Amino acid sequence: MRLGLCCIFVEQPIRFRATTARILSALPRAGQLSRLSDICLENARNLVRAVETVHGLGIGAFRVTTPLFPRYTHPLVGYHLDELPAAGEIRRQLAEVRRLRGSLDIRLSFHPDQFVSLSSLRPEVVDKSIAELEYQGLLAELIGAEVINIHAGGRQGGKEQALRRLADNFPRLSERVRTRLTLENDELSYSVRDLLPLCHALGVPLVYDVHHHRCLPDGLAVAEATTLAAATWRGRGEPWAHVSSPKQGWQGSNPRLHADYIDPEDFPVCWRGLALTVDVEAKAKELAVLKLMSDLGMTPKQGSGSAGQA
Repeated sequence: MRLGLCCIFVEQPIRFRATTARILSALPRAGQLSRLSDICLENARNLVRAVETVHGLGIGAFRVTTPLFPRYTHPLVGYHLDELPAAGEIRRQLAEVRRLRGSLDIRLSFHPDQFVSLSSLRPEVVDKSIAELEYQGLLAELIGAEVINIHAGGRQGGKEQALRRLADNFPRLSERVRTRLTLENDELSYSVRDLLPLCHALGVPLVYDVHHHRCLPDGLAVAEATTLAAATWRGRGEPWAHVSSPKQGWQGSNPRLHADYIDPEDFPVCWRGLALTVDVEAKAKELAVLKLMSDLGMTPKQGSGSAGQA
């Protein structure tokens, strides 16, 4: 088993820069591209450092922040990689990420924001969602990321109709997105039981979020849901899952909110010993991952090419 870190660090001195459309809009196009080029290059270099750092900590997976290239798909200030003055060096840094991913055995993934919805009733939302997924597909291809994980979206018109719209829009995605796309059960609308038929129909793996499952139970036990979700990953590598703990405890007013750390009692006993990648969704970031590793008795194999496995 390996544990994964999500997007950012709290103690390690690694940061990813951002910008806004408002700031960019005040610049001429050449100025926009120059500023964006500087940000994207710095972010690419910091992604190299991030992969090296998680390996050094014994963490086996890293979820890459989705705005690594800020405002890439924005209708007014968006751009293409090769428009940036430093495009060549940016590509070289991303190639280094890909090399490190392989040599250090670090799994990489993306998790687009909630606005990405292939099941929306609004064509413009679907179009924007596809554009965002294609951008992340480009990045995933360049760095060797295996997964682009999304939720099924809203329930407009009923869940059955919404999932049908998602299936109808799936062929519009490029191969590099389709072969990386995964679906995750959520805490409000779509349970494991809801998504399994669609996952099998499309050949899309299910990322099992045990916290969401506990918030939105569907009659499946955790062990059963784990087995069923893992079966959707045949031919797509090691299954991926998510774990988190409720900020105010399970008796609190809103158990959906994530805590700073993982309560070891919330980590499924049936996951122990499985070949499984588990993203730790906790506010304390790498500190939470390291504490959970300690709580579970996992011994990180630092510098051995198999970080995060135990």
